[in-house]
Amino acid sequence: MNSKIWLSSPHMGGHELDFVNEAFSTNWIAPLGPNVTGFEDDLHTFLNADKYVAAVSAGTAALHLALILLNVGPGDEVICQSKTFSASANPIVYQGATPVFVDSERETWNMCPIELERAIKDRISKGKTPKAIIAVHLYGMPYKKEDIHAIAKAYNIPVVEDSAEALGSRYKDQKCGTFGEFSILSFNGNKIITTSGGGALVCASKVDKDKAVFLATQAKDKDVAYVHSHIGYNYRMSNVIAGIGRGQMMVLEDHVNKRRANFNFYVSKLNQIKNITFLQEPEGYYSNRWLTCILLDNKKDQEGLRLFLEKDNIETRPLWKPMHQQPIFKDAPCYLNGVSDDLFERGLCLPSGSNLSIEDLERIVSLIIQYFE
Repeated sequence: MNSKIWLSSPHMGGHELDFVNEAFSTNWIAPLGPNVTGFEDDLHTFLNADKYVAAVSAGTAALHLALILLNVGPGDEVICQSKTFSASANPIVYQGATPVFVDSERETWNMCPIELERAIKDRISKGKTPKAIIAVHLYGMPYKKEDIHAIAKAYNIPVVEDSAEALGSRYKDQKCGTFGEFSILSFNGNKIITTSGGGALVCASKVDKDKAVFLATQAKDKDVAYVHSHIGYNYRMSNVIAGIGRGQMMVLEDHVNKRRANFNFYVSKLNQIKNITFLQEPEGYYSNRWLTCILLDNKKDQEGLRLFLEKDNIETRPLWKPMHQQPIFKDAPCYLNGVSDDLFERGLCLPSGSNLSIEDLERIVSLIIQYFE
């Protein structure tokens, strides 16, 4: 059996242990400390915007906090991109609200502005103005920021920007993670940088950040006794994990460059295969290429190629199964145009880690060419 090639494995840069060892040597193991503050500062500096960052235990936790801060609750509706991972939608249900799913457009594979406006108008006609819009930068490709936010502004609906897959991506030189009233980042093990698990909530004001941190640390009131006037959550990031994040921030740009180089390598070697289509960057877009994704001609080739590579111990994955196809969301309202269903039927994610060697890439490409020959 050949060595395993993972879809997107963690990639340490070498400095992470310095920060982790410092946490141990100073006994800062709790969910606060200099690494937490430093990691938040590093992210703030990188995003280069008038924003405030709260480091938390997961991107899902960050999204949950954003919905709480927007006062989403039972009986409310929240619009969510259908073509995404379930973590984008689950926090809506945590709050007792109903997700309303909106389909994609083909240029970026993200939320379709036409379907978004159709959904908003229809929900309003039914007496349900959506409380928020969760828009996702899928696989690192920015969504249609100007169109989505113009529609949201017209109907006075806040946007929660799900930038879990897009740290390092940009739209017209504005960094993803700075578009929304709230934005969320993820540092899960397969992301562009990782803290093994973890996330961040990016807020427009210090007041919102302070509220998020308060809720994320069990909502303990400022009293020597354990006094609680709000429901809280155990969502704050630990000083140890934040130390990994500080080391990872030192190689973030390198990771983005390597993943973009992976994409370019695949294009250069596979562009001549008529059965394969790549998602290109529209003008003004800059994707971190978190995952390189291809579209095949049909479902047979998608599954056939996946199994062919799996026999050689190479991991690939279909594109995310749309939320409107998920059994748990089968009764949720949805506004569809067929794009996300088609992407799911024909799309495949190729190995894209920043630690892939040229030998790994050549092995993958050689097998793909062999499959189609």
